[in-house]
Amino acid sequence: MLDLSGKQALVTGASGDIGRAICRLLAARGAEVGIAYFSDHERARATAAELEALRGRAPSVFRVNFGDTASSEAFVKAVCAEFDRIDVLVHAAASGVFRGVHELTARHLDWAMDVNARSLFSLVQGLIQAGPERGSLLARGASIVALSSLGAVRAIPQYAAVAASKAALEAIARQLALELGPAGVRINVVSPGLVPTRALEHFPNRAHLVEVASSRTPLGRLTTPEDVANVVGFLCSDAAAMVHGQTLHVDGGYSVVG
Repeated sequence: MLDLSGKQALVTGASGDIGRAICRLLAARGAEVGIAYFSDHERARATAAELEALRGRAPSVFRVNFGDTASSEAFVKAVCAEFDRIDVLVHAAASGVFRGVHELTARHLDWAMDVNARSLFSLVQGLIQAGPERGSLLARGASIVALSSLGAVRAIPQYAAVAASKAALEAIARQLALELGPAGVRINVVSPGLVPTRALEHFPNRAHLVEVASSRTPLGRLTTPEDVANVVGFLCSDAAAMVHGQTLHVDGGYSVVG
């Protein structure tokens, strides 16, 4: 049920810790994984090398800036030229500015919205409009998983721009669930708890967030990238055939604590 052999997958945000863990898991389960990243060339190369070691051949690698319309459109065209279909799409690309509301500018908010929310809409739209002669690149039975965060539903200090964009991401996913379902394409959202990644180092209040999350998580530890990847893998498999339009929290119970 969790075998992804023969599946063609595309993972954005593949140079990040969570994206990289997802790539490893999908490849280990038999999928051919293409990867997309923005700026971290070294870690993107490392991800590609891991996938080549697992699958015996180098993956397709794309660079995309989801904050730039031209780059996003070029990315979709490149994917359509490289793949004959997409069975699994994992959208883990994310970015944002960690500042209080009084410090945020319209540009900060636009950037977070473009990279974290609009990108999901434009990417899915581009794949289903691949061309009149090909139809949708998303195969019937395909699974889409987008990565959100607890900030979509809870207030977190200095997280306003990212929080708004993640809330928008979840809303877009629900609408896509309604419209893609009849075509046999599923979409779900995974919302991790606090994950000790390199991205967390950019939070100005990192130490406090780690302390609070560690003490308030009922299972007694922080979420790991592998924890998130395991749930993504499940959602991409036939075992989750009737899981659609949902946001799954992977946080050891943190989100249920008052």
